[in-house]
Amino acid sequence: MNAPQKKHDSERRRLTAQSLSAVRSGVIVPRYDRGRTQVGIVHFGPGAFHRGHQAWYYDTLLERDPRWAVCGAELRPPGLAKALRPQDCLYVVAELDAQIRYRVVGSLKEILVVPDDAETIFSRLTHPQVKLVTLTVTEKGYCLDGSGALDFRHPDIAHDLADPARPVSAVGWVTEGLARRKAKGLAPFVAMSCDNMVANGEKLHAAVLSFAKACGDKDLTAWIAGEVRFPCTMVDSITPAGDEALKQKVAEAVGVFDDAPVQRESFLQWVVEDILGPDAPDLAGVGASLTGDVKAYELAKLRLLNGAHSTLAYVGLLMGYASVGEAMGDARLAGFVERMMREDIAVSLRKTRGLDFDSYVSDILKRFRNPALTHKLIQIGSDGSQKLPYRILATIADALSAGRPIERLAVSVAAWMRFAVREAKEGRTLNDPLAERLARIGRECTGEAGADVPRFLAVREIFASDLAGDRRFAAAVASAYDRLPKLLPAE
Repeated sequence: MNAPQKKHDSERRRLTAQSLSAVRSGVIVPRYDRGRTQVGIVHFGPGAFHRGHQAWYYDTLLERDPRWAVCGAELRPPGLAKALRPQDCLYVVAELDAQIRYRVVGSLKEILVVPDDAETIFSRLTHPQVKLVTLTVTEKGYCLDGSGALDFRHPDIAHDLADPARPVSAVGWVTEGLARRKAKGLAPFVAMSCDNMVANGEKLHAAVLSFAKACGDKDLTAWIAGEVRFPCTMVDSITPAGDEALKQKVAEAVGVFDDAPVQRESFLQWVVEDILGPDAPDLAGVGASLTGDVKAYELAKLRLLNGAHSTLAYVGLLMGYASVGEAMGDARLAGFVERMMREDIAVSLRKTRGLDFDSYVSDILKRFRNPALTHKLIQIGSDGSQKLPYRILATIADALSAGRPIERLAVSVAAWMRFAVREAKEGRTLNDPLAERLARIGRECTGEAGADVPRFLAVREIFASDLAGDRRFAAAVASAYDRLPKLLPAE
């Protein structure tokens, strides 16, 4: 019998509070006493992006203010709690750029799971020390319809309306948490979406109000409308999904094994609407930007960065590329995306102080070419039915209204359709809330725009009737759809 394979030294010693002393020189570790920190923030959806972004800011903040540790709450457990609890909720962020840096983040004090830890989560939501409740649950986690309003037909919302004391949706949790605070005579927490949605705070506010109203509680509805702050935010840092290779890389560099590391680029941005109130974490003091014009920043990010990302994803996947870096290595595709950003998207954005669109586009292109970061196109291409309306279709609608050309923008839409058809024909399931419907459409498609494009444009959850019925839009998408098999993006 062969002897068991010897484990790497770092794998024999796992990252914990006790093993921090074994972390290699040069790795940044918490410079504060974690035992003295208090949970002041509850976060729903503590996945890689939150842990590499907001929790990074909090980790810096805790060095001078111990009140802002985080309780993470998993709504859809991917096994994160199982990985992090044995590590005392410590994890490593690998900052991958020209200079690679590693940091052990200690701001996550505990991680709880729905439904197992429901009452403990409620006890955090109703604790006077908790002032801020944040969310990164992706666009689909808000259970909104195509117009951005709460979708009462969504099974999670239907469940929570029937049993509000045992919520499964993010909106249900926020509403019930506020209801319990009101019943205890406590001031409300600030509820802050950190997801990539236009007017994310306004949409969360409207959804929570709609939910409270549907519950029939007029006093709660009025209290939420008059007392609860829902700031809009814009967050940015490219954070590819981790894998076993990342775990091994981190273990070798740090000296201990981390079962839940995060990788991201060095670029980090957090823009927050300046309505947090007096008793809130000093986010500006640790690098966040507080402003009265979040919309200008979020539209620039959603349309320029995210819109370009989606275009690279769908066209790149059709061309056989797997990552952003590979796609950007194709001079035709990279040039096409740059022209789309500079000539078709930037002109749709409102100028505001602090935003230089020319420089912003150049920075984005540089970030896309970062050789130290592998961002998989299939990850970016997930949830296309949720992302396209914000990332591409809104820009197209503005261009049509202003009489500007949409030919390049239409390529993004057509490429998504072609990608959905390809996946359906090859028997693969899309990572998308409309996966079943899109698969049926894809299987029915013939490969000809005249037959295929109308099938997709009839999906009202994605394409509003006024846009789908615009002959200029339909014609531009159909033309791009028929050209794409040649893999030559429109000039």
